[in-house]
Amino acid sequence: MSQPVLVRRLGRQPYEPVWRAMQAFTDTRGPDTPDELWVLEHDPVFTLGQAGKWEHVLLPGEIPVVPVDRGGQVTYHGPGQIVAYPLFDLRRLKVGVRELVHRIEQAIIDTLDTWNIVAMRRDGAPGVYVGDAKVAALGLRVRRGCSFHGLAFNVDMDLEPFHRINPCGYQGLAVTQVLDLGGPGSLAEVETVLIGELARQFGLMPQTAAAQLPLSATGDAVRVAQSA
Repeated sequence: MSQPVLVRRLGRQPYEPVWRAMQAFTDTRGPDTPDELWVLEHDPVFTLGQAGKWEHVLLPGEIPVVPVDRGGQVTYHGPGQIVAYPLFDLRRLKVGVRELVHRIEQAIIDTLDTWNIVAMRRDGAPGVYVGDAKVAALGLRVRRGCSFHGLAFNVDMDLEPFHRINPCGYQGLAVTQVLDLGGPGSLAEVETVLIGELARQFGLMPQTAAAQLPLSATGDAVRVAQSA
């Protein structure tokens, strides 16, 4: 029987409260805590992974840069991009880190295939590519056998901020999005397919949860208002 995964579609959110809530959820969950999948958009922000080098942040301008505890280099989050955070107990799922990355990438590839967009992986460069352009980035962290952080999937956004960085640490890396590849510009439509594909890859049964963040490490409700 498939295990449940609670899916929270959180709308548009500032970055740091969601990041802190992910940490708190991971640190306080127990062996019987259901897995969760948070799906949202972020306000404009550059995030710099643990291996990230500031030299790859070229001209951030008015967009804040936040050093974070995920893997990878620098990337951009902003409106029109789906960010999905799989908060999964990898030991319970019997999935290692390499397999976690592979299955997330495959879920994105299969999502794009819904609109006949042919996407692929690249050896040594996690993420999903269409031709020479990157359409989705991955940055993950595993703590206490559980994953947090996740993926960023460009759907219908302003791609200009990617020119202010070396995306994922690669100078001149081209970046694309679903709309420009002939797919839909509706985040809700792409989100629905992506949620289904992620659940299928991990053998999970999606269950709709409240559009608010769960309890914090102190036991207080961490709520971030969903944007209209």
